[in-house]
Amino acid sequence: MVALYVTSLSPGSGKSTICAGIGKLLLEKGRRVGYFRPVISPDGENGDAVFFKGLFKMDEPVDVIAPVFGDEAARRTDIKEANDRFANIEINLVEGVFGESNLSIDLAAALGASVIIVADYADELQRIIEWSCGFGTRLLGVIINKVPGSRMRKARNEVQPRLEAVGIKVLGVLPEDRSLLALTVGELAEKVHGEMLRGSEKTSGLVENVMLGASNVDAGPAYYERKANKAAVVKSERPDMQMAALETSTACLVLAGDTPLKDIVLDHARETDVPIVLVREDVPSVVARIEEAVVNSRFRQERKLPRLAEMMREHLDLAAIGKALGLADLA
Repeated sequence: MVALYVTSLSPGSGKSTICAGIGKLLLEKGRRVGYFRPVISPDGENGDAVFFKGLFKMDEPVDVIAPVFGDEAARRTDIKEANDRFANIEINLVEGVFGESNLSIDLAAALGASVIIVADYADELQRIIEWSCGFGTRLLGVIINKVPGSRMRKARNEVQPRLEAVGIKVLGVLPEDRSLLALTVGELAEKVHGEMLRGSEKTSGLVENVMLGASNVDAGPAYYERKANKAAVVKSERPDMQMAALETSTACLVLAGDTPLKDIVLDHARETDVPIVLVREDVPSVVARIEEAVVNSRFRQERKLPRLAEMMREHLDLAAIGKALGLADLA
């Protein structure tokens, strides 16, 4: 079994996303893929393990996929023994701990794994360089992730050459993509502490954009047509703006405030099959909750995989990654 250790300097950099994308490409090649996430600081949350267990059709239970190790118990032999419990897996994708720690270096060494560092574009360049050196020859390379569209040229023409000048291979530069950050309607409702007024059967729909209510009714339809698959956050006392949003591609209507929902809006939402979420707070508070949820969102929707795989084929050095995993061609 070959192990690929995927780590990062900061939380939320995209380790799970990279594991999912590489796993998707491996599955397309007919490979038996596993996922392993040693948990050093338990937080009671195992959603990633549940997602990958289903995605890779793994037989192992969640507590084997994501075993918990206390700081004292997190020794090389413990991690190695846990990893060896996987059966019928050719390539194990290991989601490592984040941060510049000797523990991460030790885990990769214990597993005999090649290492990919997922660096958020916002990470300090010198930190990336210093930490990369700690992995020595195990380091396969760095993926620069979540690069704003306006900074892609700088990332390729300035950041990438600086890393490669000190011997750190850049495996790719991935642009920020709103569709990969999308929440489901159910996740959004949970994060804003909202009440589903209708459409509880549509909670798996993806919210790719967020828009606030237009300033006047005349601008409503034209304004809301600017973005598709959106959560339209509208004051509860503005049924005119609510109706305007329902005329366009809307993943869910989020009402902010205490004003009761008008029957005409509810009827139109039924006709257009748009879920409605009520949050008894003001618009700025609701938007702040949504933005926080997007920043901290996890990659747990299979429907995002085709887009992710497409991005990886376009922007990553899949030949280098494939070679490290014993494949002639990963693309």
